[in-house]
Amino acid sequence: MENVPPRKFIISWAQHKVQPPAHLGFQQIPKNIPKNIPKGRLRSHLPAAASPNLHFQVFCFQVFLTILGLTIIFPDTEGTELSLDSPARLFRSPVPRIKWRKLDGPQSSKWIGSEPLLQIQQAGFEDEGTYECEAENAKGRDTHQGRIIIHAQPDWLDVISDTEADIGSDLRWSCVASGKPRPTVRWLRDGQPLTSQNRIEVSGGELRFSKLVLEDSGMYQCVAENKHGTVYASAELTVQALAPDFRLNPVKRLIPAARSGKVIIPCQPRAAPKATVLWTKGTELLVNSSRVTITADGTLILQNISKSDEGKYTCFAENFMGKANSTGILSVRDATKITLAPSSADINVGENLTLQCHASHDPTMDLTFTWSLDDFPIDFDKSEGHYRRASAKEAIGDLSISNAQLRHSGRYTCTAQTVVDSASESATLTVRGPPGPPGGVVVRDIGDTSVQLSWSRGFDNHSPIARYLIEARTLLSNQWKQMRTNPVNIEGNAETAQVVNLIPWMDYEFRVLASNILGIGEPSLPSSKIRTKEAAPTVAPSGLGGGGGAPNELIITWTPTLRDYQHGEGFGYIVSFRRKGSQAWLRARVPHAESLHFVYRNESIAPYTPFEVKIRAYNRKGEGPESLTAIVYSAEEEPKAAPYRVIAKSVLSSEMDVSWEPVEQGEMTGVLLGYEIRYWKDGDKEEAADRVRTAGLVTSAHVTGLNPNTDYHVSVRAYNRAGTGPPSPATNVTTTRPPPKRPPGNISWTFSGSTVSIKWDPVVAKADESAVTGYKMLYRQDSHSAPTLYLASKSQIDIPIPEDFTHAFVQIRVTGPGGDGTPAEVHILRNSGTSMMVEDSGMRPAPHVVVVTTNSLLMVALISSLEL
Repeated sequence: MENVPPRKFIISWAQHKVQPPAHLGFQQIPKNIPKNIPKGRLRSHLPAAASPNLHFQVFCFQVFLTILGLTIIFPDTEGTELSLDSPARLFRSPVPRIKWRKLDGPQSSKWIGSEPLLQIQQAGFEDEGTYECEAENAKGRDTHQGRIIIHAQPDWLDVISDTEADIGSDLRWSCVASGKPRPTVRWLRDGQPLTSQNRIEVSGGELRFSKLVLEDSGMYQCVAENKHGTVYASAELTVQALAPDFRLNPVKRLIPAARSGKVIIPCQPRAAPKATVLWTKGTELLVNSSRVTITADGTLILQNISKSDEGKYTCFAENFMGKANSTGILSVRDATKITLAPSSADINVGENLTLQCHASHDPTMDLTFTWSLDDFPIDFDKSEGHYRRASAKEAIGDLSISNAQLRHSGRYTCTAQTVVDSASESATLTVRGPPGPPGGVVVRDIGDTSVQLSWSRGFDNHSPIARYLIEARTLLSNQWKQMRTNPVNIEGNAETAQVVNLIPWMDYEFRVLASNILGIGEPSLPSSKIRTKEAAPTVAPSGLGGGGGAPNELIITWTPTLRDYQHGEGFGYIVSFRRKGSQAWLRARVPHAESLHFVYRNESIAPYTPFEVKIRAYNRKGEGPESLTAIVYSAEEEPKAAPYRVIAKSVLSSEMDVSWEPVEQGEMTGVLLGYEIRYWKDGDKEEAADRVRTAGLVTSAHVTGLNPNTDYHVSVRAYNRAGTGPPSPATNVTTTRPPPKRPPGNISWTFSGSTVSIKWDPVVAKADESAVTGYKMLYRQDSHSAPTLYLASKSQIDIPIPEDFTHAFVQIRVTGPGGDGTPAEVHILRNSGTSMMVEDSGMRPAPHVVVVTTNSLLMVALISSLEL
């Protein structure tokens, strides 16, 4: 078919004039509206042609004078958008309100827009019809009508194609085109008009030839046209005259056939006109009989074949152009037979089965087995391991089915086949399994805690349905949960049940599952979402407590109620409270489900006053049950009393211990949380004091991080949630001087039998250092052994060693009231009597230390890691 250029848009306008009502005026009315308007977009009150995508506006002039009818010409296949508009908004106030409607058909779903503009997307022939626009303002109302007519240029529905035909045969060609107005069709041959004559008949879109001759060959065209355009379709006709020729399609040289079977031998020479065909067996001319059939196209069919049918078969073909023949030899073979057919069976899902199929066949030919399920061939490579051949023997075609599924039920056919014949036997396999999903779940009779469910029965999958289960899920959780029902056990023949114990005012989806003796089946599709009706709350809020706050306040707290327990709109809380021992209850309503506390202020509330408190929930359906009574104290006040007998004692140069006598509980106006120790240097202000807090009722504290040899003032205060109380009288303490910084020096050692004697120069404290009261030595045999701590009062120590001693690591440092000094570290070797100082003095002992005590030295066992 030739390429057809895109058709153009053509829009024509019809004009109808009427006299407008006096109260609906306008500024200017066009007197002559052209029938063909250039492309553009309508502006003001003058119509114009469509833009290329046929989006244009037509004004409703009935408001002021005239309404337009229009004709639209579509392009080949593109959708179009049609817009009708009214410029009434341009004219006298008040501006009219515009409505559009189609009078001779339903309003299209393709309509969009409103009031002045009506747009029809993808406009088609169905949008033809009469349209009415209505204009109305405070002064009056008027309507008028116009008609849209949609045209299209021709488009081919059916065309001719190149054709080869035999001489003397008949030929019919057809061309069909759509369009509006309806196109006319004419024919050309080799560019010249073609009309009916002798053997040629031209009838609109049809061209007929009777007894084609060679001169009919040529190039033909059909032409479809209307006033909007023309389309062409071309094809070449070739008329052939050929003598019979078997070179392309000879009779098969060797034709095998099965005993008692049927054989079909085609005879398809190339010939024009069609050749007359005769068949012979040897010299015998064959004719139609009960066993022999020669079809109209020359095919030979032999039935109920026996050994006597073997021989040469020749096909003779002849026409006025000449003659030819072709010969084949028929060989009769033993028929293929099924000797062991598959048997029908019933199994459960997941079980295995073998369907047997054995066959006999002519031993000179290959035998193959194929299997089909419900007439669809089984593809073993795509069976996901469910199907496999059970035997490799040629005469055995057993099918093994593993882990059978419901989809494996059906009629299995085994076909044993050779190149000449085949034999088939079938059996039915039934796979029983859990039921299929029920259908059509419908929810009705919706209450606050129950609904009625109905469903349709699903497939039982060859095992009777025993019972049904109903599951539901809410919008708060995606998990499906089994629901309680009435009746409790839903029998297998039921198709409705009541679901109970639902949560009021909750969104639900439901699904139904069927079960039988083989298990629970797949669930149904979820029902549509429903919301149960509202009801008064049934659960009291939890977590009731409170306390704290500002003076003269009672703060009551609770855990906000979850959506599951709100049961309706307008949810809130009602708090009831009274001083412990009084009779009258005060009530306060706290709106909003997310509220979590209530504050009651009253100048008469004394600090730490006990109140009895209760709470209940409410919604617009009523009030829920009340909680148990809880005791909540009003806001606390800072402690009024101070601790006494505060004692501070220096422990090391940077540490001290502080103790005190506690305040009396009767003097507390709140819950005692602990004590706060404040300490500051002599000469500093108390406001700059450092602070350490204890928790609970302990009456002592250990303070670290002090400066050596420094005077400190110490006071203690009690504290609660309201703050700290008054301070105790301050006490003074002076930290000890720091230990000597110089490590022991000139360390030496000597070996004597099973003892090593270690000596060093004594360390003398300076004036600003604390006195030396002794020495600490950490002894370790090797890097893997546990260290041992020795205490010595002199600058010498004897240490027992094993017989296989070779070396050891030793740390020595001074100790005194100010703590431990800097260590010196040495590596002791048996073959050396001089010190070997180790630069890194930060050796850390292992977590376990061995302990020994003698007259001259003390060995202390440390259970945890010791850091000197």
